[in-house]
Amino acid sequence: MMAFQLGSVATKLEMLSTSDHSSIVSMNMFVALLCACIVIGHLLEENRWMNESITALLIGLCTGVVILLASGGKSSHLLVFSEDLFFIYLLPPIIFNAGFQVKKKQFFRNFITITLFGAVGTLISCAVISFGVTQVFKKLDIGSLDIGDYLAIGAIFAATDSVCTLQVLNQDKTPLLYSLVFGEGVVNDATSVVLFNAIQSFDLSSINPSIALHFAGNFFYLFLASTLLGVVAGLLSAYIIKKLYIGRHSTDREVALMMLMAYLSYMLAELFYLSGILTVFFCGIVMSHYTWHNVTESSRVTTKHAFATLSFVAEIFIFLYVGMDALDIEKWRFVSDSPGTSVAVSSILLGLVMVGRAAFVFPLSFLSNLSKKSANERICFKQQVVIWWAGLMRGAVSIALAYNQFTRSGHTQLRGNAIMITSTITVVLFSTVVFGLLTQPLIRFLLPPPKQSTSALSSDPNTPKSVVVPLLEHQQDSETELGGQDIPLPASFRLLLTTPTHTVHRCWRKFDDAFMRPMFGGRGFVPFVAGSPTERSPR
Repeated sequence: MMAFQLGSVATKLEMLSTSDHSSIVSMNMFVALLCACIVIGHLLEENRWMNESITALLIGLCTGVVILLASGGKSSHLLVFSEDLFFIYLLPPIIFNAGFQVKKKQFFRNFITITLFGAVGTLISCAVISFGVTQVFKKLDIGSLDIGDYLAIGAIFAATDSVCTLQVLNQDKTPLLYSLVFGEGVVNDATSVVLFNAIQSFDLSSINPSIALHFAGNFFYLFLASTLLGVVAGLLSAYIIKKLYIGRHSTDREVALMMLMAYLSYMLAELFYLSGILTVFFCGIVMSHYTWHNVTESSRVTTKHAFATLSFVAEIFIFLYVGMDALDIEKWRFVSDSPGTSVAVSSILLGLVMVGRAAFVFPLSFLSNLSKKSANERICFKQQVVIWWAGLMRGAVSIALAYNQFTRSGHTQLRGNAIMITSTITVVLFSTVVFGLLTQPLIRFLLPPPKQSTSALSSDPNTPKSVVVPLLEHQQDSETELGGQDIPLPASFRLLLTTPTHTVHRCWRKFDDAFMRPMFGGRGFVPFVAGSPTERSPR
């Protein structure tokens, strides 16, 4: 009996050792592939068609084919897609760095338009896609899907890929487009997740006005509470670092505290069922405005590059991950008997994505232009086309939501669910590769760069952004950044209405300089104490 038990234990240990060794082999291959993506991406840096996300996706697909052939058609992936891995570990550094590096003036200058596109536009797109699949899918033999599944499909495919947007749009060359499309993408992702969770939690068998009002109230609560949590986390980190002067003893502690506070804000949002995407994005904005200026000079350089590096690696990891998982044979086995149906479903979904996005980009751009006094601030038709096209890409958010809705273990034996999983992967791959490849050439064709640049953009080593874009019209900026140049106060309410950007910005800077910066620090407001962080004088 004892011998049998010892043999059983030895067998289990041997199996565990084999499993551990297999995991080590998989991780080694994955790290090697990440290195290959970086090297190949560098070699293709000047290519007008390719970008790093598409490169990683194609390398993932090729690797999946090799593994599929080597395993005799049994497996094609090193790691199985996990929505927990995506939402908890990979997405936070990408969104935080976007907020940390974003041009705040451009973002807040277009905040109303961004919110209009990201919130209202997502609802319109979700409604169009849900209505379309309800009318069309019932005529196709794809299995049993109920009204909750149709609405969930709308939320899944209304989610744009903000990660890929970072790759195909340039913040320095097209600041307005980058601000609008990426800002919309952040709000869009949050809205899509909130919509998806609401669809899963509400009883959709009897929709009435009270449920609609409850949903609207829940959305605004999540938006405001998530934003407030991110702001509070950013201000708290700024206050702690400013008061304790942690950098005089260890710059490592400053860097670690900033990273951990940013990640803590995201996890707290998830803990309280808020939108971690919005929370960590606004935490990044607040940290770049206050906390970053309170740390030592070496910590500024370190954090700037550390956040960018973590974001960069996470982006490559996601697309490599999705590319390899796309060829998982278990998903495709259940739809192999009806490839025509799967292709039809994918084509319908892709068409609805294009129609759904057009349904809000052009009408909402028209409404936004009505409120703009200056022609330079209006979104021209060519820019609207680029905004429509750049937001057509679908990515890991759509895949993660699809897995959540249609499977619990990476694949499913229900034909309808299997078709939706494989169709989602097909739409993500096609939209990322085809639309991503054509975005930069489309921008060059519709919006060619001027022959001689007369922009007043200037580099500033005292800010985490590489370029400073003026918020005010006619290249006017704040008092601090113009060396004390004053902007006249409006003489009347009419002048306030005609120059709202100047006035609102001035009021905020007055409040910021009088109350916020003396308490939380920031550029030009860090007191000199022996051993404490010092701030260069504004140039």
